[in-house]
Amino acid sequence: MTSSKVPALAARIERFPIAGSFTISRGAKTEAATVVAELSQNGLTGRGECVPYPRYGETPEAAVAAIETMQAAVAGGLTRQTLQAAMPPGAARNALDCALIDLEAKAAGQRAWNLLGRPEPGMRTTAYTISLGTPEAMAAATAKAAHRPLLKIKLGGDGDAMRIAAVRKAAPESELIVDANESWSEANLEANLAACAAVGVTLVEQPLPAGKDEALARIKRPLMVCADESVHDRHSLAPLRARYDAVNIKLDKTGGLTEALAMADAAQALGFEIMIGCMVATSLSMAPAMLVTPQARFVDLDGPLLLARDRDHGLRYDGSLVYPPDVALWG
Repeated sequence: MTSSKVPALAARIERFPIAGSFTISRGAKTEAATVVAELSQNGLTGRGECVPYPRYGETPEAAVAAIETMQAAVAGGLTRQTLQAAMPPGAARNALDCALIDLEAKAAGQRAWNLLGRPEPGMRTTAYTISLGTPEAMAAATAKAAHRPLLKIKLGGDGDAMRIAAVRKAAPESELIVDANESWSEANLEANLAACAAVGVTLVEQPLPAGKDEALARIKRPLMVCADESVHDRHSLAPLRARYDAVNIKLDKTGGLTEALAMADAAQALGFEIMIGCMVATSLSMAPAMLVTPQARFVDLDGPLLLARDRDHGLRYDGSLVYPPDVALWG
């Protein structure tokens, strides 16, 4: 064990197989490549996990390198507060931010939510994701998950009206939210929104490409529309007020739990509904995100349910109910 006034910093890539494959409009993958940051001091270890996102030019190798460049800053007394200016928002900062919070909570003998002055999270219903495919394949996958109260449906452009109709037929009782992952266009936007509204979809996530979503301010939206790729941290919120009704907060975008909580407060003040989302990752990624759930209308923390195996001491999932982390995992 490490016994020192200065925390020892380490980072590594870990890979977890996905159960089957996970497909969205940008492609499919069969494993989750995560990066873990660890801070060890006086026999205690704080951990944080991130998923570098190719959509933003991130790679696991670059995230590890970015974390390792913080060795001198850690030796100089880096805190979660000073980290915010020391690294740009993104996956690498997320892993280090969550590791700092975990270590601080362990050293203080407190749960992370008490340390941060936030409400204690309780159990919540998480969405369960149905991957993009043909209407027939998506209906078959949905039928197996139709007992779940909240389903998140990945759509991808041409044929989406048929996909969502097939999904609704397969799960007549589930609440449906849709994620188009930037795959729609101005030409099909209103027709696709109408198709979703016709089958009772509650929310559509990121229908248009980020930076090309002005049309959302010009149309009458028949259901809630949520920003994902268009929103990153609290500074990106204000310009979106006319286009979106909700925002998807993901710790890998905000650069950690510290900014995610500040963003949730700012989003509520601006009148946005909140979704707390995730990448496909282990329970170590989901655990800090649970602290945002008291403010969230939608919880989408199903990453471990999509893996062939989770890490030890993972979050407890009871069907679609997800519970706060045990101290053996995080926080």
